[in-house]
Amino acid sequence: MFLPHKATVAEPLHRLLSTKTPWAWGHRETAAFNAVKALLSSDSVLVQYSESRPLVLACDASPFGIGAVLSHRFPDGREAPLAYFSRTLSPTERNYSQLDEALALVAGVKRFHEYLYGRTFDLITDHKPLLGLLAGDRPTPPVLSPRMLRWTVFLAAYHYRLIHRPGKSMGHADALSRCPLPAFVEDPAPASSLLLIEDLPAAPVSAATVASASAQDRTISRVPNWVWRGWPQGPFASEFQPFATRQHELSAHRGCLLWGDRVVIPQGLRQRVLEALHVGHPGIVKMKALARCYVWWPNMDDAITAWVSACQACQESRPAPPAAKGHTWETPKTPWLRVHIDLAGPFHGRTFMVVVDAYSKWLEVALMPSTTTEAVIRVLRGLFATHGCPDVLVSDNGPQFTSGTFERYLLGLGIRHALTAPFHPSSNGQAERMVRSTKEALARLDRGDWHERVAEYLFVQHITPHAATGRSPAELLMGRRLRSPLDRLHPDFAVAEPPGCANAPRSFVPGNQVFARNYVGDIPWVPATVVGVTGPRSYQVALEDGRLWRRHIDQLRRRVGDLDTTEVPPTALAAPEETRTDGEAPPTPPSQTASVEPNQAVSEQTQTTLLAEAPPTAADPGELVPTPPRVAPQPQRELCGPPDLATSPRRSGRVSKRPTYLKDYVVGQVSLLV
Repeated sequence: MFLPHKATVAEPLHRLLSTKTPWAWGHRETAAFNAVKALLSSDSVLVQYSESRPLVLACDASPFGIGAVLSHRFPDGREAPLAYFSRTLSPTERNYSQLDEALALVAGVKRFHEYLYGRTFDLITDHKPLLGLLAGDRPTPPVLSPRMLRWTVFLAAYHYRLIHRPGKSMGHADALSRCPLPAFVEDPAPASSLLLIEDLPAAPVSAATVASASAQDRTISRVPNWVWRGWPQGPFASEFQPFATRQHELSAHRGCLLWGDRVVIPQGLRQRVLEALHVGHPGIVKMKALARCYVWWPNMDDAITAWVSACQACQESRPAPPAAKGHTWETPKTPWLRVHIDLAGPFHGRTFMVVVDAYSKWLEVALMPSTTTEAVIRVLRGLFATHGCPDVLVSDNGPQFTSGTFERYLLGLGIRHALTAPFHPSSNGQAERMVRSTKEALARLDRGDWHERVAEYLFVQHITPHAATGRSPAELLMGRRLRSPLDRLHPDFAVAEPPGCANAPRSFVPGNQVFARNYVGDIPWVPATVVGVTGPRSYQVALEDGRLWRRHIDQLRRRVGDLDTTEVPPTALAAPEETRTDGEAPPTPPSQTASVEPNQAVSEQTQTTLLAEAPPTAADPGELVPTPPRVAPQPQRELCGPPDLATSPRRSGRVSKRPTYLKDYVVGQVSLLV
């Protein structure tokens, strides 16, 4: 509570409290007592500032002055003043319009800045138009005078509620504005002044100071006496042991103890000497080297180490500790078991997402239009649809990979998410190394479409053997080599036939029970028996009613219950010309058929027919295909049942296999007939 001139008014009462003054109550003491009671009961009593009570700042302006009252609001609604402020308007300010009554608000806030800044308070005014201009919860009007705009920006730094109150309820602020104090160029009573006084540095340690401190030191004061008169015999106490081991190197000069040319510092001066040695923060090693040139005391090196370790500036600026040995990831046992992902870029205005399989080193690079979690999930969804879901996915701590959406996506697929240490890229070295390799490769490629450049780089990466595995990523991930234009350099290059075509072609021999395709009538397949071979893929079949049809192998199906289930290449046997009785396909020209007697070699005409009907190879025209020696075709015998010696010569049943080094090529036999 503040009372004006309280010390002067209550001085007679204070004098009575002294034990040296005899007690005497007179008119002077009575007048002082009544004056103090009047001050305590007056309306101008100031209350003590409290951070827990709400603040109210009432401001008002008159044609020649402004006033402000800072008050506390109590729980009962009563407002008690904390401080008063008023000043006279300058000649320029008196020309302001009535709307510029906001000057009182700005002046009051500036005056009580130390009380208001950082707190929420009520700003009271009796000028209602200001509610639409300076209210903190309303936008600034688009059309506003520069002066009002500056005041709006100034008040925006405070948290206040602008409240309108009629002028008759603001008597205290109105009275201050109509009875203003003269304005001062400088504030005669600034709110606070902070003086920073820096102590002068201590005087450097001198030889006289060392000699005086050595004489008062309990340990060092006894050593010079032994140096002059001789060292005693017998064991020494622990504090004298460092000196006893150096007794032949110690000397005393002008009250100072010396070890060689180094001054022995007593206990009381060691901190000052350490401060002098640590000027410039040289570090532990250099500080020790400097100290060994001038001073010594027992355990000096340990003291220097502890001093530097406790220095805040040295600890904040010291280099990082040596890098720990890198953690080696466990090698996966199968492809696509653990994948590493990372975002690279911006690189030439583009951002990439790199995905690496830890087992095969298979690399996937995706151009990212954005780096949001949704964009990352969209790319991973396509990769998982092709290669499957991995067991572990390793990434850094980017916001895309640590979001709840990304975690829920991986959890739904049963994928474990491993995060690397923050700000430690080497923990995700698989992806980081691929990021660097990708940037280097793309920088060397010609300018063009980014999708084309990335596809070219990925294709080369997939077919190139990796230095760590010795095999290409495609071989480890897919189990096969990817065909590339470089494969055409080999002279044995040929287009591979579909699986099953080159190994075991479907065929029939005379006597096989089959179903033949019927193109007349309601029954699509009718039973028949193969009676002859008319070409590499065509046969002559006999129906149950005796009719003969000529059908392609695609128009024949093996009949269930046929004991002959072994498919062997067809023999070039002649068959009688097909009897066309129901509008079937026309018969084979006479030039393409021949009659062959049992155990007779195939005629040249039959061989010509086989070559003419043989399907063309998939090799490009002009390619040279190795031609084996000319071998006359031999009739095939049936593998099911006893062989018919009258119609089929004996042939070995050994199954021949192609060498593994020809697995990527198809080697066929072509017979050249003269």
